[in-house]
Amino acid sequence: MLAERVKTWTEEWKQQGVLLGEAKLLRRLLVRRFGALPVWAESRVEQAGEAELEVWADRVLGCATLEEVLRDPT
Repeated sequence: MLAERVKTWTEEWKQQGVLLGEAKLLRRLLVRRFGALPVWAESRVEQAGEAELEVWADRVLGCATLEEVLRDPT
């Protein structure tokens, strides 16, 4: 039972690490493209899930503005 919990925790930590890494990379890309991020953009990236981060990362090169990149993924 404890071994199962440890395995579950380990997987959760790995997933959290991946999410943090994706958010960090997206921030770097956004800053290089648009300059320093306003508070609202930092907040959006910080609160985003994996799917949102992936959509936004895909948009970085194709969108003209920060607002376009960080609009709701649809």
